[in-house]
Amino acid sequence: MTRTPTRSLKCHTGLRARLLTADGLAVEGCGFGSPGVRVGELVFSTGMTGYTEALTDPSYAGQILVWAHPMVGCYGVPNPEHSYCGVPFNYESDRVHVEGFIVSELPPHNHYLSVASLSEWLNSSGIPGMYRVDTRFIIKKIREEGVVMSVLAVYPESEVVEWERLREELLKSGEYHYTSFVDKVSPGKVLVHEPEGVPEAKIAVLDCGLKYGILRELLKFKFKVARFPCWSKPVELLEGFDGIVLSNGPGNPEMLRDQVKTVEELIYSGKPVLGICLGMQLASLALGARVYKLKYGHRGPNKGVLEVSSGKSYITSQNHGYATDVESLEGTGLKPWFINVDDGTLEGLRHEKLKVILTQFHPEGGPGPHDTTWIFKLYKKMVLRDGNP
Repeated sequence: MTRTPTRSLKCHTGLRARLLTADGLAVEGCGFGSPGVRVGELVFSTGMTGYTEALTDPSYAGQILVWAHPMVGCYGVPNPEHSYCGVPFNYESDRVHVEGFIVSELPPHNHYLSVASLSEWLNSSGIPGMYRVDTRFIIKKIREEGVVMSVLAVYPESEVVEWERLREELLKSGEYHYTSFVDKVSPGKVLVHEPEGVPEAKIAVLDCGLKYGILRELLKFKFKVARFPCWSKPVELLEGFDGIVLSNGPGNPEMLRDQVKTVEELIYSGKPVLGICLGMQLASLALGARVYKLKYGHRGPNKGVLEVSSGKSYITSQNHGYATDVESLEGTGLKPWFINVDDGTLEGLRHEKLKVILTQFHPEGGPGPHDTTWIFKLYKKMVLRDGNP
């Protein structure tokens, strides 16, 4: 077992924390949020701000998130009443989905929209956090060796959680790659959202963990949106709707065999389909392509992509650990639309005959000048039958 250098820690929260990875890295630091022990896949994000959005992103279910920016929590937790059409601006769902949160430093918070500190919010959500650790070291390890199952413990300074107990927690936990998470993040019933004014079309969403950002964009484009649980039958999403959206979500898409069959029927219905993140992976599988797990994924609001046809580059928001295999596209009807400028992986696909457009990145994300929200405009043209992709 490799341990980071020990030092005298002063924890203003009165909590200590320990992180143990499946390959033997042991890290000690200060704790915040809720005391407890949680297991998850250790991943990182390159964001500077946006921690409330990331922590409530359903795609992070089953994962312990390490934040690259050193100072986290400065603006606290915003008021959820700050919203559009009843959908909060600074959140991606109605609760925190990560298993744990690791940051370098936890400064005091100060912002006019703040209603709580980051630590208070995680405590009320039952989520452990760790600070005063070298997050650069942890992130470098993930980049070099890949994501790894890990266990995070937060406990009062007067107590001790032994490393052996953490090792036992890891041994009895399931692997992220072989676990399905969508049932835990999908709504339990159909949820309907109305735009401002008169709706111009009705959209059905196969909700495997829909981000509020996607929902807000659909509402801005005057869609009436019905969010269906991920186990819904195809006929439920087709009857009375003008288009289909396949949402983002957590986990390995190959575990979602029922959803892949559903997506296949939705695609061949002839109705316009927009797939985002997990939605692109499910559509790829439904049309006969393959997906594979990335070494450490793409997570952050500053990821470059290149549009194949135009040569234009865009800055995008991304959060995915799986990708579609470009070598498996032959015979599927899918053609590359966007590629990642860093590693050349697929970031978007279009079907040569069907009304299907897919992005691995999040076009609703707002890095810089909201580079890719035009994709929703393209989708609206498809839905209103004013154009094809």
